[in-house]
Amino acid sequence: MIALIQRVTQAEVRVGTEVTGAIRRGVLAFIGVQREDTESDADRLLERLLSYRIFADDQGRMNRDVRAVGGGLLLVSQFTLAADTRSGTRPGFSTAAAPGRARELFDYLVAQARAAHPDIGTGEFGADMQVSLVNDGPVTFWLGTR
Repeated sequence: MIALIQRVTQAEVRVGTEVTGAIRRGVLAFIGVQREDTESDADRLLERLLSYRIFADDQGRMNRDVRAVGGGLLLVSQFTLAADTRSGTRPGFSTAAAPGRARELFDYLVAQARAAHPDIGTGEFGADMQVSLVNDGPVTFWLGTR
């Protein structure tokens, strides 16, 4: 699994006019599911999302994770992260999980996240979403499980 994460002061995702998920200070994570991914990959990715130290400590160093700062985690499915972009000028999606399997793993990740952390928001799998955010820093990282 792949996550493109951004440290944010606020973020929200809308489907049409409805806000489906929103957080204040925390981590916005765009999630891509690859063909070979399993529940074990989702578990590993969630642990990294919750423990990745991207928030400043008292000395201004990135030493605190989202749990330590009481932040939110906004999970947004984004199949384009699993694209093969190694050549050409058009992405290929043969490396992405099939939609049914990707939905299963994304839903699994969300359920595990809700069990592990009190402030979880989500987009809507497969929907046309509009994501608004204020990137704090800016701070952006790519995390993978492979």
